[in-house]
Amino acid sequence: MKGSYTGAIGDSPGYFGVANKGTLFLDEVGELPLATQARLLRVLETGEYIPVGATEVKKTDVRIVAATNINVRQAISEGRFREDLYYRLNRIPLMMPPLRERGEDIILLFRLFAMEIAERYKMERVQLTEEAKQMLLHYKWPGNVRELKNITEQISVLSKERVITPEVLAKFIPQDRDTTQLAVLPNQGGDHSFENEREILYKILFELRGNVNDMRHEMSQLKKQIEDVQAKPATIIGTTGMPATLTAPAAMNAQQAQLEDAEAEEYVEPAPEAENLNLNDLSRQMLEKALERNNGNRKKAAQELGISDRTLYRRLKQYGVEN
Repeated sequence: MKGSYTGAIGDSPGYFGVANKGTLFLDEVGELPLATQARLLRVLETGEYIPVGATEVKKTDVRIVAATNINVRQAISEGRFREDLYYRLNRIPLMMPPLRERGEDIILLFRLFAMEIAERYKMERVQLTEEAKQMLLHYKWPGNVRELKNITEQISVLSKERVITPEVLAKFIPQDRDTTQLAVLPNQGGDHSFENEREILYKILFELRGNVNDMRHEMSQLKKQIEDVQAKPATIIGTTGMPATLTAPAAMNAQQAQLEDAEAEEYVEPAPEAENLNLNDLSRQMLEKALERNNGNRKKAAQELGISDRTLYRRLKQYGVEN
């Protein structure tokens, strides 16, 4: 709306106003923030919205077409997508198979993109040999149609040849055609996420860092106790049955074996400073991610990390993490 923000010089009805009595396409709806999902749900339920900067409620009547490439049911279980919004949008679902499962559609789409690019840049259209077509059909296409369109444009613009052979095509797609699809972890189903691998690695390093800190703390206490004993004269029973006092050097010798045994058992070689800083960063990231996933609930975050509430509080204070 006019004056609602810097540079707003006129009134705007917004997307819902422009699309009134028509169709509004929402791409990547699965990536919407939760706050935006709540507002979208209200529009779908009541047909009412308030343009940016306005105070008057307006009505709209639009058909919504939404698309996403994420697993919405999994997103719901992880708390990233509202279940009520999913059922509002999921009236007539259309599942689009990945490009690698669409057979000859790959060749037809290549022809379409090549024709559009030739018209746009005023050049001769590229064509595929039969061998090159088979090469396209056997490629996994992890980027689906977008990847096919980009590769078609690259070939059209960068290749001097207008008849594309497998040798020319190999310059624009990965050589190892059969292993371009992302690997699947055992017992993880078909959805692979490198984010999950990072989380596992961070958790292991976080636990390792905690164990090292605990061992150092215990070693420091043990050394302090030994130093306190060394600072005091040690009393023993002499051959006459009367107490005898050892001098400080003698007391130190009497405790030296115990100190060496303790150090041999408990000593952990300190990590270099750079490695120490890296572990601190990883530990801090794990704390912040755990708190974020549990909406700031320290108890749940501590349970997820496998540590006590007190240890979590101590590390929050140590790393300066506000919560």
